[in-house]
Amino acid sequence: MSEKLKVGILGGTGMVGQRFISLLENHPWFEVTTIAASPRSAGKTYEDAVGDRWKMTTPMPEAVKKIVVMNVNEVEKVAAQVDFVFSAVDMTKEEIKKIEEEYAKTETPVVSNNSAHRWTPDVPMVVPEINPEHMKVIDFQKKRLGTTRGFVAVKPNCSIQSYAPVLTAWKEFEPTEVVATTYQAISGAGKTFKDWPEMVGNIIPYIGGEEEKSEKEPLRIWGKIEDGVIVPATSPVITCQCIRVPVLNGHTAAVFVKFNKKPTKEQLIEKLVNFKGLPQELELPSAPKQFIQYLEEDNRPQVSLDVDYEKGMGISVGRLREDTVYDWKFIGLSHNTVRGAAGGAVLCAELLKAQGYITKK
Repeated sequence: MSEKLKVGILGGTGMVGQRFISLLENHPWFEVTTIAASPRSAGKTYEDAVGDRWKMTTPMPEAVKKIVVMNVNEVEKVAAQVDFVFSAVDMTKEEIKKIEEEYAKTETPVVSNNSAHRWTPDVPMVVPEINPEHMKVIDFQKKRLGTTRGFVAVKPNCSIQSYAPVLTAWKEFEPTEVVATTYQAISGAGKTFKDWPEMVGNIIPYIGGEEEKSEKEPLRIWGKIEDGVIVPATSPVITCQCIRVPVLNGHTAAVFVKFNKKPTKEQLIEKLVNFKGLPQELELPSAPKQFIQYLEEDNRPQVSLDVDYEKGMGISVGRLREDTVYDWKFIGLSHNTVRGAAGGAVLCAELLKAQGYITKK
């Protein structure tokens, strides 16, 4: 066995689980050795369990095809095989909370793509370029769980990735009010056009729970650790509408911002293109070299041209211009299942390894 950390994927047969598996192929630090899913998939090889439901554009990695899928509910058994797990299980919120904590209590770190623990006060919800210091709250969480190395860490919702990093880059100009409308890809619902033919040529002006997440989660990311919990920031005020559009991958956001301090266009662009975080300093394997790119053309960013920027881990911004009601407006684009889901979680795990929270068992 290699020196790589042994990774389990909980919920490995679903769309995000598949994205984890494709992103982790040939990863320099991590190796997928265990896949767990619902009892109906357990006992089958991964190839048979997925069958014709492989949704990635790249082929299923050879290394995982013959892995025999385990029952995700057999927590002790799965945990005994791995150093840590990624969670992409499809269950109710309460069931997810319970099972992720059960894995953590076996001294197995859990890096989750699910929303269940995003508001658990001592669980860090991290975009590694923005709030890596929030991982310190894990020490308080371990005390609550009674663990020495087990914990849960989560990444935020996919919809905020196309504007929260931008607003972070502009922090010194003190954004006070933000209006965002997100145009969200169908893969965010775990679907392709084959699964969801009624989305072709259609727009649905509602995605359950999404607007609340889009308004509140950035504030938690910008919050501070106080008395062992994360206390969300109180500004800027964000209001959001979330729309499902007939695009496979890529969430686009149209955003209006009001600032306390009045920046110039040149200052705003300079802050975007020079914005770096700890992942860039540490040269983590999945970190984009350039986190945010600014595109000058009037018709960019576009999903078909820009969604895979920096292998889907970068963010594209364009159409920055003055507004008649707010101060400035822009368009942002991020890859919802790479940066917004599995890729963001992989980067969190790389950061946790670099910080010493994830080690070999």
